[in-house]
Amino acid sequence: MEALIRRFTPGLHHLQIKTASQKTPGGASHTHFSLVPGHGKHILRFKNAFIAVDRQREGKSFDAQGQPFETIKLTTLYAHRHVFEDMFSEAHSLSMQSIEGKTMVYTLRNMQWMPLGDAKRKRPFDSVVLEEGMAEMIRDDVREFLNARTWYLDRGIPYRRGYLLHGPPGTGKTSFVQALAGELDFNIAMLSLSQRGLTDDLLNHLMLNLPPRTFVLLEDADAAFNNRRQRDEDGFSGATVTFSGLLNALDGVASAEERIAFMTTNHIERLDDALIRPGRVDMTLRLGEATLWQMEQMWDRFYAHLDPDGSKRALFLERVEQYGLVNSVSTAAVQGLFLYNKDDPDGAVNMVGQLLMAKTPTMEVPKKN
Repeated sequence: MEALIRRFTPGLHHLQIKTASQKTPGGASHTHFSLVPGHGKHILRFKNAFIAVDRQREGKSFDAQGQPFETIKLTTLYAHRHVFEDMFSEAHSLSMQSIEGKTMVYTLRNMQWMPLGDAKRKRPFDSVVLEEGMAEMIRDDVREFLNARTWYLDRGIPYRRGYLLHGPPGTGKTSFVQALAGELDFNIAMLSLSQRGLTDDLLNHLMLNLPPRTFVLLEDADAAFNNRRQRDEDGFSGATVTFSGLLNALDGVASAEERIAFMTTNHIERLDDALIRPGRVDMTLRLGEATLWQMEQMWDRFYAHLDPDGSKRALFLERVEQYGLVNSVSTAAVQGLFLYNKDDPDGAVNMVGQLLMAKTPTMEVPKKN
């Protein structure tokens, strides 16, 4: 509705300033000011119909962040009552246009899903390089699930799908979910199971009320139950979500249908078998350290235009093998090297040895589902 109201702002006489702050990629804070209709009464004209708008702030009702609730009352002549349907339809269209080609990220706020800032530009699917064929396999599995709703319902099978992505830090678990969401025109609802104030009932409510076409991303699934006894400086000793509460939210009698859930963890060995059994987790995948193929693909994404014959890539891969870095460093570490040498493939080749500092000391043994 806010996008539609902006159209009428120039014709109003009672305005107020709305302030929005946003951090730039460099870490600086950028503040944007905009004029919006102020509190009180206004007269607007929409499609030859005059509409009285009364915007009032509730004096005694506040949300969890201390902001007062507001009500907006719209009034028009009975003969023009159809204008409301047109107005709301146009408001919805304007809202959809504002996030077209973008991914909206939701988070828990005020006991419900709320947008985390503005919609983000879609992340290209090929910007996250997993092991050969893995990304395409997950994408195709999700697409097949989305096209199989009738098949599930006809057989009485709960229409939901669960994925567990595990492996060392920096291997692209969360980044891949973001890229997949962009590829399939989905949004993301992110939730940490160790978040303060999260209870069994609230978790179940959130899972039942996901925004449409939205992946639910449960990050660091192991963290919610590991440090329950370690209190922070405020006396908080972890989330109040119980293990049985999590299981019920995932596949209990009252759990949501038409849901695609991703769980991520750095330590699959810490997860209870009951949490990751088939039915709750349909596909378990390990995102490990960078293979030679992944390094080759990442090189081409950064330097293909500067290394058309691939000679520098061959030298880079040769040195990677000489240093024993294959399957030993994360893709994040490799990307960090390339970012430091954005337009300098020779520099990337010469600095291969610095990846030794990011080498994984011990290899993680995948746990069977």
